[in-house]
Amino acid sequence: MDTYAARLRWAIANAELTQSKLAKLVGVKPQTVQYLCDEKNNAQGSIYNTSFAEALGISPLWLETNKGDRFLYTSKHANVEPGPDIKGEVPLISHIQAGEWSEIIDNFAPGDAERWLSCPVCHSEKTFVLRVRGESMHNPQGEQSFRKGELIFVDPGRQPINGSLIVVRLEDEKEATFKKLVIEGNKKYLIALNPAWPERVIEINSNATICGVVIFKGEALC
Repeated sequence: MDTYAARLRWAIANAELTQSKLAKLVGVKPQTVQYLCDEKNNAQGSIYNTSFAEALGISPLWLETNKGDRFLYTSKHANVEPGPDIKGEVPLISHIQAGEWSEIIDNFAPGDAERWLSCPVCHSEKTFVLRVRGESMHNPQGEQSFRKGELIFVDPGRQPINGSLIVVRLEDEKEATFKKLVIEGNKKYLIALNPAWPERVIEINSNATICGVVIFKGEALC
């Protein structure tokens, strides 16, 4: 891989991404990545090289010069355990954006997100992140509990089932809400995990649109 284009193409394929997906992660136009991947343009590097390398999990020095280790260096003596394999970057959005996600996703630009976060579990390309608000899903005594400020990763491509934690938009409301789905026969209910929450159980039918299933939670430390 003597050329920058060849190394960049290899790194994109190794990360199981597409040129368009890399462009979205880094915040550049797809045409920029396409240009850099084309041998005939004889690109010697890019001002986005470091950002490309971080998104692709490779060494920026190797990508730029074909020298040194191909992958990012990890010390054998690090005092932390290896993290999970990162499956891709997803946007942190508002509850209003979540409620309109199916309508806006096709025109969603990288700058429309508050930030982009790494998702450590397999997910569809439409996955997004929300910051938990309020106390309705906080149950210190329960196996499942979500504190205000925690981050939830929501996958619209995951099929909700009885017991799924979902993000849902109710009719006549602009914002999405986070609740547990309970299905009993032909009836569906939204349940707040907080046992002291007023109106803890809400029956839903065609008056609700499920925006996605929660697949992972984390906590923002900064």
